[in-house]
Amino acid sequence: MMWNEIDAQISQITGEKFKTQQRRSVSGGCINQGYSLSDGVRTYFIKLNQASQVQMFEAEALGLQQMYDTATIRVPKPICFGTVENSCYIVLEWLSMGRGNSKSSEEMGRNLAAMHKKFLVKQFGWDVNNTIGATPQINTWTEDWVDFFTQHRLEYQFQLAKRRGGSFPQADELLSAIPELLAAHEVEPSLVHGDLWGGNAGFLESGEPVIFDPATYYGDREVDIAMTEVFGGFPKAFYQGYNEVFPLDDGYEQRKNLYNIYHILNHFNLFGGGYASQANQMISRILKK
Repeated sequence: MMWNEIDAQISQITGEKFKTQQRRSVSGGCINQGYSLSDGVRTYFIKLNQASQVQMFEAEALGLQQMYDTATIRVPKPICFGTVENSCYIVLEWLSMGRGNSKSSEEMGRNLAAMHKKFLVKQFGWDVNNTIGATPQINTWTEDWVDFFTQHRLEYQFQLAKRRGGSFPQADELLSAIPELLAAHEVEPSLVHGDLWGGNAGFLESGEPVIFDPATYYGDREVDIAMTEVFGGFPKAFYQGYNEVFPLDDGYEQRKNLYNIYHILNHFNLFGGGYASQANQMISRILKK
């Protein structure tokens, strides 16, 4: 029985006997099934997917653990992951979500900036490939940020999008322009969330900010801030808090559009629709500047 095996794995990893007394369905995001499991004392959050997707959960666990280990911004602590029968699963700390206010948003900005300031590696990339949504995200270690972002972010997404039937007449021109667009920008590799839109951030009942569902890697910290602006932006207090701790460099307002093309192309690859025309409009604006 699948649930019995998950209980046994939780018990083994935590060193405390766990036997589910209550299981209920909760949101697991766009591509997973989510559940809460409780033994009456402890509660865990479980996500399920097809067994073939276990590497996605392995990468999520690794990313959450690395962010957790920075002791800067709250993330759900990963407990374990694995496969059972035809499913894969990840078990996470259960966090009771509430509502934030401007003070909470400011704290989120400060805490994210603190994570970004921990320069732990010298290259760009990550230990494993992971996913951005359901799309593979290539994280091959690379010495130079321009090379990494060009090859493993935009070029890769353009290749996928063209296979899907998208037309991007200025793609090659944009890729060739990236060295110039980023020329004045010095980048140190920061641990980034990688998919930081409003749906992947929130607040505990105490008001403490928390981020989750990462697409982790080491990159330019500005990719996280840029992503917060894709779907309406975070509260003003978030950016104030961030800039108090780690002010954004000159030119961010231009670079954010380049960085966000990655996510718009990915949305085209995932959902189709009008995202191709949105990407083309963004490319035209960038190349005119």
